[in-house]
Amino acid sequence: MEPTHFSLARERRFLFLLGIICMALLGGALYMQVVLGEAPCPLCILQRYAFLFIGVFAFIGAALPGRRAVTVFEALAVVSALGGIAAAGKHVWVLAHPLSSCGVDVLQPIVDGLPLARLLPSVFEVQGFCTTPYPPVLGLSLAQWALVAFVLIVVLVPLGVWSNRRRS
Repeated sequence: MEPTHFSLARERRFLFLLGIICMALLGGALYMQVVLGEAPCPLCILQRYAFLFIGVFAFIGAALPGRRAVTVFEALAVVSALGGIAAAGKHVWVLAHPLSSCGVDVLQPIVDGLPLARLLPSVFEVQGFCTTPYPPVLGLSLAQWALVAFVLIVVLVPLGVWSNRRRS
């Protein structure tokens, strides 16, 4: 087999793993909501959308033939992660400044009006406030962990693509 085929297969495996990780993070968010009673705020829901889009784009990219198609879906995953950085960054800021608000009065109707909120309200409907302090996980808030994950995706996906394609 030619080296290009091996590098494309490597990218597809990476995308599949990224999709699994994003779905696991969504599962963790649902566990915290349903079992631990941590109600999601508008910014939490926007972060869920970002992880969902990253995961879906990663799975589609992993399934498609051809380098160009894979590249398009890698780019869409990175763009989704940039949106996640915006939501998680704002959430981290709101948690650091509890007298401010995430704009529940402004964001809630927008987020609750999105199609998935109507289709799966228990997963994508706003139920809490952004300033609610939940216990940290390994010293970081959930918003901080999400921000770390989004930044890693924005850095590692293009870096992996560049490194992988440079080798072939």
